[in-house]
Amino acid sequence: MNDNINFKLNSTTIENLHLFSEILKKDHSTILNEALEQYFDTQQKKLMEKNQEDENAMTNLDYDEFWDGIDI
Repeated sequence: MNDNINFKLNSTTIENLHLFSEILKKDHSTILNEALEQYFDTQQKKLMEKNQEDENAMTNLDYDEFWDGIDI
């Protein structure tokens, strides 16, 4: 697996990266890794919530649907 990825950051992001690197006394890679970890965690939670909602939408039956065709 190739560990090198090329990407471009806009000028505002680069300025903020430099600024927060100085303020937090962290190198650029650490800041980017922490930010991406937080992003991935957030996206994973959103996907899990969406999957749960989709599953609930498929399994939620109202009273009539649930008892339809059942003779008691």
